[in-house]
Parts: sequence; structure tokens; C-alpha cells
Amino acid sequence: MDRLRMAVIGVGHLGKEHARILAGLPDVKLVGVTDVNVEQAQLVADRCGTTAFAEITQLFDQVDAVTVVVPTVHHHLVASEFLKRGIPVLVEKPIATTVAQADDLVRLATENKVPLQVGHIERFNPAFEELIRRPIRPKFIESERHGPFTGRSTDIGVVLDLMIHDIDLLLSLTRSTVKHVEALGLAVFGGHEDIVNARLIFENGCVAHVTASRVSQTPKRRLRVWAPEGYAGLDFVTKTLRIVQPSAELREKGLRVADMDLARKAALKDEIFGKHLQTLDLNCQRGDQLTSELRHFIQCVRTAQLPRVTGEDGRDALALAERILESVRTHNWNGEGDLSAIGMHGMPSPLGTLFDEV
Repeated sequence: MDRLRMAVIGVGHLGKEHARILAGLPDVKLVGVTDVNVEQAQLVADRCGTTAFAEITQLFDQVDAVTVVVPTVHHHLVASEFLKRGIPVLVEKPIATTVAQADDLVRLATENKVPLQVGHIERFNPAFEELIRRPIRPKFIESERHGPFTGRSTDIGVVLDLMIHDIDLLLSLTRSTVKHVEALGLAVFGGHEDIVNARLIFENGCVAHVTASRVSQTPKRRLRVWAPEGYAGLDFVTKTLRIVQPSAELREKGLRVADMDLARKAALKDEIFGKHLQTLDLNCQRGDQLTSELRHFIQCVRTAQLPRVTGEDGRDALALAERILESVRTHNWNGEGDLSAIGMHGMPSPLGTLFDEV
């Protein structure tokens, strides 16, 4: 089989990892990398044994596919140049900065009959892969994605930077549209929003609470799902999954605690987990998900199969993110009738400092 000729457009913090992995795949020829930072492009090219190109135009006739890992504001401009020439693209999340731009990328991929994959990498987290293999119909979901301030992705806020991961996961789990959005957030550093909480109500009755922060001291990436089938708790950092389901006896007969004597109630405490609520803990350590994502994209290019995360998926996640951001911008911190504290920059003035003694 001929090696697939690929290039990485943008080799900063994440793009350099794309280049490293692709350079090590036996069925791929990394023909080049490019970046607005010429020195960075040359450094990565030297490290990966490839060529640093000054312009993407130099790559049009040399590649079979590309990954686009430039800042979000440039996703549409760069990805569209390759798609319109019939070159498959894996573009990092979010797919673009506006739904109109996302729709245009989807259109170009469709018209030119080439794969467009969006880099929602958590779909390739082995713990999430293990979860979606199971027959679960979420009715309440709680997600938390917290991380420290890194100084990267300052062209966008925490919704498009971090929460977009969980938005995509929620849509893939529920397979339903969102009918109602309530959200609030803060711009801690005065620019884009840095902390956001959203409550989403889906057409199928599922409710989700989603929180994202990029000013947390301790990283946290968790998803918890309650469903008629049971409960699932997923940790994206440790790649672990806990599943809890009611026993057949509990499902069929239930527990009439009110009818139990004191001795039976006392014994029940030790029987809840194991006998009545069965638990399964899975440690899903099987490779890194960026490699899995890139291998999947390569397979899609070779076979013309539909990517796991399509352009339409990326567009839908972005559309919901825009609704959340609009709710953040219009949130009234003091309630109806008082317009003095509105949106991510409008938190009311503090009464004092929390370190003050009262």
C-alpha cells in the first residue's frame, strides 16, 4: 500500500504532536509542516525529518490529506483552501468561529466528496468508547471540565476552548436537539469568558448540567450519566469508567424499606452495592487518543468512510456553543428589572474581600 502523503498546518502546542505521531506511522509520509512562526516550523520539521514550508499553497499538489491545527480564527480560511481542491481535512475543534463558516466547510467537503473530520478528541478516549458500546439512554448528565490557565487559545473563551468537548459528547450521547438553554459565566481576566455553567434541556427529556473553567488549580474532566439502565461515571484524565446497574431482583420487585424490621434495615447498608446495585469498574488504558484519532482519519481518507466526528457534528456542537454564549452574554445577575449587572463582564461589585474578618 502506498504511503499517504500528509502535512500539518500549524505546529504549535498541539500541532507539533500531530506532526510527531504522523512522522512515526509506517503508512504515512509526512511531506511537510507549516506555521506562521517560521522558526517553530523549522524546529518541528527537523525533529520529524520533514520539510518546513513557508506557505500552504506550496502543499496543494504534494499532499493527499492534511490536519489543520492553526488558531480557531483561521480554521475556515485554511481548511477551505484544501477542501475546495478535493484534499481531505482533519480540522481541530471547534470546526470554525461561526456556524456559517462551519456550513461552508461542510458544503465544500460534500461537493468535493472528501472526508472532513473535526478534532473532538474525547470521542476517542477509551473510557468514552467503552461507555457508548453499552445500551444507555441518558436522562440526566453532569459534566465538569476544569483546568489551569495556560495562556493558550486566548483568541476564544472557555466555551469554545474546553466546553465544546462536552457539548459534542452530550449531543453524541443523547442523539437529541436542545430546546432550552440557561447559562452564566465570568470573564475573570477581562477578555473572553473563563468560567461558564450551562443547563441544557433536550427534546427527548434529558437534562444536562455542564461546567467549564480554565482558571482552576486542579484539572478535572468528568462525565456522569443517570439513565433507566443505570449510572455511569467517567474520568477522562484517568481513563476510567464506573458502571452501576440495579440487579434483576431490584428491577423486578424493588425494595420496600418501610416494611423491613430494624435488623433487615441494618443489613441492607452492607448489601446495597454488590447485591442490589451491581458495580463494574473499568480501567481503559489502551493507547493515546490523539494517535487513535489520526489513525481513524487516515482510514477514512483511504476508504472514504464517514468519520466518527463529521463536519456536521462539529457544526452542531458549534451551534449549541453559540446558544450557550448568547445566554452567558444576556444573563442578569440581579434579576429582572435591574439592568446594572449583565453578562460575563457584569458581575455586581463585591461587598468586601472574603479574607476580611466579620
